[in-house]
Amino acid sequence: MPDERSSCFLVDTHAHIDGPEFDADRREAIARAAASGVRYIVNFGDDMASSARSVALSEAEDAVFCGVGIHPNNAVSLTEEEEERLAQWSKHPKVIAIGEIGLDYYWEKDQEQRALQRHCFIRQLDLARQLHLPVCIHDREAHGDLLAILKKEGRENTGVIHCFSGSFEMARELLRLGWYLGVDGPVTYKNAAKLPDIVRRLPADRILLETDSPYLSPRPYRGKRNEPAFVRNTAEFVASIRSVSFATLAKQTTTNARLLYGLF
Repeated sequence: MPDERSSCFLVDTHAHIDGPEFDADRREAIARAAASGVRYIVNFGDDMASSARSVALSEAEDAVFCGVGIHPNNAVSLTEEEEERLAQWSKHPKVIAIGEIGLDYYWEKDQEQRALQRHCFIRQLDLARQLHLPVCIHDREAHGDLLAILKKEGRENTGVIHCFSGSFEMARELLRLGWYLGVDGPVTYKNAAKLPDIVRRLPADRILLETDSPYLSPRPYRGKRNEPAFVRNTAEFVASIRSVSFATLAKQTTTNARLLYGLF
């Protein structure tokens, strides 16, 4: 009997394979992903330089689409020239989102820098609205401020909370607001605490699968460089905890990626 997985495919909806970690084997990593059933990869920029690399990578590789934006750890007071550059990139047919943007209070403790993160985040939410693009949001230990901003400034935005790490109550609130939730390698960790139970309870039509390559490798690759092929491991784990077949999960999450990003 043929493996049911051979008739379906996956999308890694969040990766960073433009960076130096993949300089030695970038094309091989993309090929390994394809061999593992990953048909598309969405590569996100985290500053202007990596956004430019992401656009170039999407032009060079049929399987790669991209997002452009400024990560909170690289937050700046966006200039008009930078906003215009982001807007110009957005016209490219393979630029499908603004991201990775958001808030990160884990690494940043300075209140002025946190305020700059919020300012940069709100500016990019507004830009995405004007460009009619979804956003990919980074949220680490900034749940309260993130929700407050989305309720006030992000009411007309759509997108995904990348690598969701909040409570089920927060997930329920985000779902009510229409957001997708990204599920990454940490769901497979033995110390994942409540995350597997939260993922088990999410509505199927709101889940996206991600690697965040080269970070957050799922088991059994934890501690090693992550790559898009490993989204299969996360998919298999999520299918198991949700008591559905791999094919069912793959089909639904691929449909979700298509609906959010218009990939195909």
